[in-house]
Amino acid sequence: MFAVFALLFGLMVWCQWNALKMAIDVIDASADFLFKTKRIIAVPVMYFFLTVMCVVVWLGAIMCINSMGTITADTALVPQMRSADKNASEEKLFAYLFLFMFFGILWILQFIQAKTSFIAMVSATTYYFNSNKDHEGEAEVGFGFRLAYAVHAGSLAFGSLIIAIIQFIRICIVTVMQQAERASGENAGVKIVIACANCCLKCIEKICDYINSCAYAYMAVSGESFCTSAWNGLLLNMKHGAKYAFSQYLAKMFIALGKVSIVVLNVFSCYMIMKHITKDLGEISSPAAPLVIVGVVTYISASTFLCLFDESVLALMTCLAIDIDLNGEPKFGPPTFHDGLNRFEAAPQKNAIADGGWDKQGNEVA
Repeated sequence: MFAVFALLFGLMVWCQWNALKMAIDVIDASADFLFKTKRIIAVPVMYFFLTVMCVVVWLGAIMCINSMGTITADTALVPQMRSADKNASEEKLFAYLFLFMFFGILWILQFIQAKTSFIAMVSATTYYFNSNKDHEGEAEVGFGFRLAYAVHAGSLAFGSLIIAIIQFIRICIVTVMQQAERASGENAGVKIVIACANCCLKCIEKICDYINSCAYAYMAVSGESFCTSAWNGLLLNMKHGAKYAFSQYLAKMFIALGKVSIVVLNVFSCYMIMKHITKDLGEISSPAAPLVIVGVVTYISASTFLCLFDESVLALMTCLAIDIDLNGEPKFGPPTFHDGLNRFEAAPQKNAIADGGWDKQGNEVA
């Protein structure tokens, strides 16, 4: 079976060799964009702390809601133990408020992520259209902030709302099914149904998430509304399917390798520091806990920064596809796209009759 997949993949690469080379150029240009525009790194960092602040405030609000009810104190204990007792109507109200608050935090987090992605895509788009074969342009990060907050805030909110609704439905359905699974005594059939339902909902979420990303990328170029950008971006993706597929899969492969490499390097460095510099290994029973903490923090940090690469690849691929459709060949873009420009130029079709070399009966003209 693996041989069959390898053969099919080899045929796909053979048939779409030019698309693969274009995808590699996009990957190269994305790396150049991130290397030249170092200030773009501040965008995910800023929104990461904003996300943490929103989650902390949300947890405080949930604690306040949970404290609703009649507060009673046990005076026999020192210090006193207090509890908030709720009647049936208050329990029902708390359940509704919790669901409302839970949906709200999902929407807010998706909205923050959408702004991060859109600002990075606008920056990559301006980098592309400010460049040509003789000049590497500059990215306009401030322009991305202005579009995200003053022009397309409603479109970003609508796109994040779609993902939040799907996530909310999936989490609620899976929670109810897990309760049904426990009530059924760990029934195998119920487990299969839960797994299939969760997989289907997860697939729908991934599809909608990718459509949203295509809409944001097209919106960054055209400035159109969300629905129009989603439709046109999807059509553009289908037209240049091989190019998009190669660029996205290559980008995800590099991102995965980067995450693994950074996590392994940091965990190994932490272990060597504890062993040879601070010499803490002899004072603790097991180094697993600090190493796990370092690995988790490193993975979150690497994911925060490397997500910019995936978004810039999609944005530059969209710019290149639109540029080729409008001009027949890349007119804009950094010099990376123009190094092998001859592969985009269609070979001239020889018309021997029009050139006078053959007559209409196929006989050569002397």
